[in-house]
Amino acid sequence: MKKIISIIVSVLMCGTIFMGCGSTKTSGTEKEISSSKQSVNEINISYVKLPLNVPSIIEKKEKLFEKEFGEDDIKITFPEITQGSKMTEALAAGSLDFCNALGGTSAILAAANGVDLKIIGIYSRAPKAFTIMAKDASIKTVEDLKSKKIAGPKGTILHQLLLGAAQKGNFEAEDIGFINMGIPEGVSAMMSEKVDAALVAGPAVSKALANGAHIITTGEGILDATIVIAVRGEFLRKYPELVKNYMKVHHESLKYMKENLEDTYKITAEETNIPIDEVKTMYKWYDFNSQITKNDIKELEKTQEFLKQNDMLTKTIDIKQIIEEVK
Repeated sequence: MKKIISIIVSVLMCGTIFMGCGSTKTSGTEKEISSSKQSVNEINISYVKLPLNVPSIIEKKEKLFEKEFGEDDIKITFPEITQGSKMTEALAAGSLDFCNALGGTSAILAAANGVDLKIIGIYSRAPKAFTIMAKDASIKTVEDLKSKKIAGPKGTILHQLLLGAAQKGNFEAEDIGFINMGIPEGVSAMMSEKVDAALVAGPAVSKALANGAHIITTGEGILDATIVIAVRGEFLRKYPELVKNYMKVHHESLKYMKENLEDTYKITAEETNIPIDEVKTMYKWYDFNSQITKNDIKELEKTQEFLKQNDMLTKTIDIKQIIEEVK
């Protein structure tokens, strides 16, 4: 009997020791996570408020990132880099960690040219926010664009829309007199009749409408106008828990928008200087669901094909290889 009791006591003691060891291991993991957070002093997130990047506006104005990362003494900066190419250059240089609202075209071009980035979510889809416009009343349909001079930014979603419209109108890209020009300059050229049509997005659409232009087509039925959220690949590999926290904040902004819609309109109008009625109209054009769907991947693949066909890309990539959805 004494021997049996002794064996039982020994087993219980071993169990206690192993439990203690397990507890120590968990504590070590927590320390590693805490240590990795402490090694990051600053996170740099691009800030682009136009055409209508509502989640970014809410995240900044409500200080959602500061609230999340402040407990770990991590400083948040919001460099205003509005050009996709400049964003990916900063990402490659290590001076930017997250591209919040990066055009799918820019993400693909950068990745194909060796920039270490990962797409971790969809920022928005807004085909109605991208348009082809004309002042000339005789230009009514996409078929009417054949042989016309059209101004807009090259290698962008708008440029992709134009070429998609040409395909829909049964004519070739060579049948268009395309002029590479920024949106404001393109609208100005259209209104002064130096070009026949312009590629227009965001608040510039309503201004052009007010000045007598009209919409020939939007992106609806041609493309989804996919905008993505991207992270520096090295940052993701070294600090995966911080990337998860980043997406947690992004989801919080979407929740805030849903639960505080009127405040969201007001904050957005104040930040963009767009009249609140226009904000309400434009807001309906956007799908901010961050989940990456099979259709999103198809759209990005279609975008890559567009870049290749128009000699803006020679080396193609497997789109799925640059996607790492973080929930």
